[in-house]
Amino acid sequence: MIELQNLTKRYGKFTAVDAISLTIPRGELYGLLGPNGAGKTTTMRMLAGILRPTAGRALIAGVDIGADPIAAKQRLGFIPDRPFVYDKLTGGEFLRFVAGLYGEGGPLLGRRIDELLELFELLPWRDELTESFSHGMRQKLIIASALLHRPEVIVVDEPMVGLDPKSARLLKDLLREFVNRGGTVLMSTHTLEIAEAMCDRIAIVHSGRIAAAGTMEELRAQTASGDASLEELFLKLTGGLSERELSELFDR
Repeated sequence: MIELQNLTKRYGKFTAVDAISLTIPRGELYGLLGPNGAGKTTTMRMLAGILRPTAGRALIAGVDIGADPIAAKQRLGFIPDRPFVYDKLTGGEFLRFVAGLYGEGGPLLGRRIDELLELFELLPWRDELTESFSHGMRQKLIIASALLHRPEVIVVDEPMVGLDPKSARLLKDLLREFVNRGGTVLMSTHTLEIAEAMCDRIAIVHSGRIAAAGTMEELRAQTASGDASLEELFLKLTGGLSERELSELFDR
């Protein structure tokens, strides 16, 4: 599971994340939505141990990542919004490098690597330097690396960016199967249709705070929005130009 307890991040006088608290149980795919600059990526980077919180704490499968980062990260698969890989490693070497970070090795590792490369249609490029990989191929390699050590929790930031439709569908199916088997996923995306279709519950973040959270039915009840779509709820909670305001932009 994932638990955020009053998680806060300040940069000087600016508060990027303002006392966010969430509990996401096993077997749930949870969406974290918000406009640009709302604090989503900062929250995920604190959860992944990349940024240190100003206050509060984050727990992964019951382990405080601030108090015991190695044990917490052992349970975590993190897929960032930008697929960074080492250009002078081949696809296979990169996965072996990541496996070593998690203490993975032995005779079965090669089979595991080949299975993941084949799953993402990267096996023909196993021995090619990643500098020749397209953005989408790099994204698939990063996803494969996050699954390599069989994590209990996956945190994924903008997972579909750069993926072709077939790979995007594969990732959707993988994440759903992962939670069906008792895993926990926290996913951030700007594609509201994907969030509405995939997520069991959703939190909408605005100006570093949670504006609303729950199932679609609960979000509609909290905002008195009838049968509104997620897009309509999102705009109502985070602000959006009305038809009149949009029209005035083009008036002379």
